[in-house]
This record gives sequence, structure tokens and C-alpha cells, in this order.
Amino acid sequence: MSEYGGWSDGTDMMVVGSIKTFVFDFDGTLAKLNIDFSLMRSSVMDLISTYNVPLDGLKDLFILEMIEAGSDLISMHSPEKELDYIERANRLISDIEIEAAKEGRLIEGIRQMLNYLKARDIGTGVVTRNCQKAVREVFPDIDYFCRTVITRELTNNVKPHPEHLRIVLDALDTAPEHSAMVGDHPMDISIGKEVGAYTIGVLTGYAGADTLREAGADLIIKSAAEIVDYLP
Repeated sequence: MSEYGGWSDGTDMMVVGSIKTFVFDFDGTLAKLNIDFSLMRSSVMDLISTYNVPLDGLKDLFILEMIEAGSDLISMHSPEKELDYIERANRLISDIEIEAAKEGRLIEGIRQMLNYLKARDIGTGVVTRNCQKAVREVFPDIDYFCRTVITRELTNNVKPHPEHLRIVLDALDTAPEHSAMVGDHPMDISIGKEVGAYTIGVLTGYAGADTLREAGADLIIKSAAEIVDYLP
């Protein structure tokens, strides 16, 4: 039973034990990529500034949302330059991700946990804002362990938009009420809540227990590898 979010009456073990599909975030949940987000953010801002558009309100956005907002501004001021900007921005962040992934690693116990779920015929998927090349740099045999991996290139709307998670659940042919969303960030919890899935926060990445609890996590565990401890 988790000291972070479990119920003393064994409710968590009963609920997790009935789940048919686990969907995982990637960076911070299954792996450590050590991406320099400060560098990525400043690089995107510098790129946007070369198109002579106002930068007000951009710096506090997540990276992908910053790129999208920059695209909207450029389309209004210099529409003929929008496609050039989108290509440059996506290449810029992908290059930073891939370089970080070369030094990345799977979190301890993750491969064993995924192998256990596979042996039990429990569905597994990945929903991530990372690019495909970065994911596969760290986890080249991910397709053996996970039935579907939906990176940002494979959805029109990345998380926290619920469409991203729904694509994974549709591919796994599992209803949200029989699924769990597992992640280290409040957006992982919010996207799981929005589609109606059980939510599991892990402490191997971005957020601490209090932050994940405030986001509404149903269960908080130290690592996704501990999921096996909740299965009958």
C-alpha cells in the first residue's frame, strides 16, 4: 500500500487489480531524458523574435503551446513565413530532445514492470509530448512492450488535450473506466480525469506528492515500477 496516496482499506489494490489497460507518460514516468527545457524555451523565443512579432504572453507557455502561439502571431503578421517557422521550430526542439535522449535511460524496474504486464495480457500504451526519435533513442524496443505509442507527431492535439489520450485508448480498444493514466505531471492527471480514467501519479519526475494530490491523482506511488505490487 502506498504511503503517498493509498487507502487503508485496500481500495487501491482492488481498483488497480481490475484495470485492463495502463497508459503511461514517457519522460519522467518510464524514462529520464534530462531535457534542458530552459534552453529549449529560450531557443524558441529567440526564433520567434526573428520574425518581428510581439512576444508578450509567450514566455510562460509550455514549449509546444509557445510554438503554436508563435505560429498564430506569424500567420497574422507574415503569413508567407509561417510554414518556414513551424519547420524550424519543430526541428529545433526535436534536435534538443534527441541529444538529451542519447544520454537518457529507462527508470529502474520499468522494463520488468512492462514485461510483467505483457505476460499478464494487460494492455499498455504511451502518450507523450516527446518526438518519436527521442522516445526510440532511449527505448528502441518499446514496441515489444507497449501496444501503442502516440508521440506528438501522431496527434493533432497533444496532451493536456484529451484527444491525445483518447487516441491511445481507441487503439487499445479499452474504455476509460477500465484504464489508468500514469504520469509524473499534473497534466497527466488532468487528462486522465477528463476522459474518465483512473489516475496514478509517480514521483520519478516533475512533480511531488502534494502537487499530484492537488491535481486529483487517485493513487500516488514512488515509481511506475511499483504498479506490479498492486496487481493480484
